[in-house]
Amino acid sequence: MMSRPVIVVNRLDAERLQRLIDTTSHKDAAVAEALEVELERAEVVDPIEVPANVVSMNSQVRFTELSRNAQLTRTLVYPHALANTPEGLSVMAPVGAALLGLKAGETIDWALPDGRRIQLRVDEILWQPEAAKQYHR
Repeated sequence: MMSRPVIVVNRLDAERLQRLIDTTSHKDAAVAEALEVELERAEVVDPIEVPANVVSMNSQVRFTELSRNAQLTRTLVYPHALANTPEGLSVMAPVGAALLGLKAGETIDWALPDGRRIQLRVDEILWQPEAAKQYHR
């Protein structure tokens, strides 16, 4: 397994995500555990300090699933926002949890709940709330 890149998470998102993890149902437990591990190793910063090239919550990101060579564009959202977000990707989905906090150009090797592994590369951050000075979204 590759070493994982250092991730950056906005403090407000980290707090919201921890509450989400703490109230997760059993069926999402594997993703919640993986997300909690990511939060524990994250560099947590104030929203104003999040670099513009980092995948934060509500960011629209173009990424490639390297095993399939499939490029996708998704907006990383909390589960409750999925219904209202075209091309939304829940942070509680394995791919969503994997992308959180990565910088453009970085690759991560991630285990899926079924035991398979995927490799994801962040190609571009198309929109990020912190870069747009929307610090409380």
